Amino acid sequence: MYREFYGFTEKPFSKTPDPRYLYLSRGHREALARLKYVLEEKEFAILTGEIGCGKTTISRALMDTMGESYRFCFVLNPRLTPMEFLRTVARSLCCDLPATSKEDLLQEMTDSLYRLHCEGLSPVLVIDEAQLIPDRDVYDEIRLLTNFQLDDRNLLSVILMGQPELRTILAAPQYEPFRQRVAINYHLKPLTLEETQEYLDFRMEIAGGYPGLFTPDAVQKIYEFSGGVPRMINLVATNALLEGFGREQSFIDAELVESLRSELIHS
Repeated sequence: MYREFYGFTEKPFSKTPDPRYLYLSRGHREALARLKYVLEEKEFAILTGEIGCGKTTISRALMDTMGESYRFCFVLNPRLTPMEFLRTVARSLCCDLPATSKEDLLQEMTDSLYRLHCEGLSPVLVIDEAQLIPDRDVYDEIRLLTNFQLDDRNLLSVILMGQPELRTILAAPQYEPFRQRVAINYHLKPLTLEETQEYLDFRMEIAGGYPGLFTPDAVQKIYEFSGGVPRMINLVATNALLEGFGREQSFIDAELVESLRSELIHS
C-alpha cells in the first residue's frame, strides 16, 4: 500500500518500541544519559512522562546500550500485593519457584543478587506503569530493595517509569522516606515543533524513505494535533500517509492533514 507508493521498506510510524526508531530529542538524550548514570552507580531513578512520550522505548534503548554485563528485569504490571511484587522480582532474578514466606523470599533474593555480583552481572529492576501500584506497602518494598548492598556498593539498580500522576502520588508527605532514596527524578516532555519535523524525517529515513515528505505547514498541523507526543505523531502521520496514498499525492500538505481532524478527534 502506502509503503511502496512513498518508497518505504517498512512502516515508518509503527507503534512498537523499536530502539532503531528512537529519535533522541534533547529530552530523550538527557533521560538516557541520566539512566546510564543510575545503572553505572547502581542507584534508584524515576522517569515520568505523558502516555506515548517514549519511556518504554528509552528503557529498551538503555538495555541495548548497556551491554551484556547488565541483566534487566521488567515488572510490566505492578498491580500487585507486596508479596506478589517480591515474588515477581525474585522470579526474575533466577528463583524459578520463589519462597512463600517473606523471610525465605528475602534470603533467596539476597543470595541471587550476590551470585549475580560474583558473576560480574549488574541486575536492573524496571517497573513500568508505576502509577498503578495499588498499595503504599509496595512502595515500601521497592524502597527496601535498595538495602541489598555490600559495604561499598548497591547490588541492584531500580528504575520506576510512570505517567505524571506518579509524581503527584509520591509528593505526599508519607512518601518522604521513599523520595530520599531516589538519585534521579526526570520528567520527559513532549517534542517541540522543530523536533517534530526532525522526528518525522528521522523515522522516514530509517524506514528507507526520504525527508521532506511532510511540508512545513503539514508538520505544523501534525504538531497541533499531537501536542508533540511521539505516539500521537505516529498516529497522525500514519493516517496522513494512508490518505495521501488514496489521493495519490506525492507530498503531505496541511490541507490533507486538516482533513483528518474529525477522524483523529474521535479515534
